[in-house]
Amino acid sequence: MSGSDMTTADRRVFFADVIRPYDLGYKLIRVGDFGDGGYLLPSDLEGIVACFSPGVSRQSSFELDLAKHGIPSFMADGSVDEPMLNVPDSVFVKKHLAAATGEDVISLQDWMDQFAPTDGDMILQMDIEGAEYNVLSTLPAEYLNRFRLIVLELHRIPSILTKPAAFKRAHPALSALKDGFVCAHIHPNNASGTVDIEDETFPRVIEATFVRRDRAKRKVRSTSFPHALDRRHRPNGPVVNLPLEWIGPESGAD
Repeated sequence: MSGSDMTTADRRVFFADVIRPYDLGYKLIRVGDFGDGGYLLPSDLEGIVACFSPGVSRQSSFELDLAKHGIPSFMADGSVDEPMLNVPDSVFVKKHLAAATGEDVISLQDWMDQFAPTDGDMILQMDIEGAEYNVLSTLPAEYLNRFRLIVLELHRIPSILTKPAAFKRAHPALSALKDGFVCAHIHPNNASGTVDIEDETFPRVIEATFVRRDRAKRKVRSTSFPHALDRRHRPNGPVVNLPLEWIGPESGAD
């Protein structure tokens, strides 16, 4: 089912299956600022050869922290002339990511062809304001599988859950994540608001950290939220809780 023949309840179940977080056998560490621009990653950074990080904006503390681990970053953003911080061994291109390369945009596949090391696992950290679904939908599986860890800001969640056309556009990307990766952590963005859908309140935007399936040491449902290292995007903003259907009751091994 790709969306038009699914009910809102069906779409909610599918989306929950993609982003339901698990303890995969790694301690979670914070990379980047304790606020906007920082994310929780599994402590599985050894051997990672690069990070691809589109959507730089005014934040590059994530890439700066990775540089301290010896991981260089390739950054892209058409809205700024350069990153705010001087990140060692980084390469910046003034382009937005898109499904296909054009005059001022570049596809993730073409960007990787240009800069990615020939061998070794990488990280993808992507906050591109809703374009993540089109970008990932057009990326071949062999390129996606180069990433050991993927950190995404997932936007437009209420539309994906309630509107068949929005779900259909997002479905290929969400399916690729579901097939090849397991979610290790989610955190709601309290700066983007919430929407009530039937019997539940959903954040419009979440951060989600995914781990390639072959790296999982175990798969035990995570049920304690927020994590001690989580921080609100807006420190004085409202507390946004995760929907119970995403985190669920304690269920042990799964």
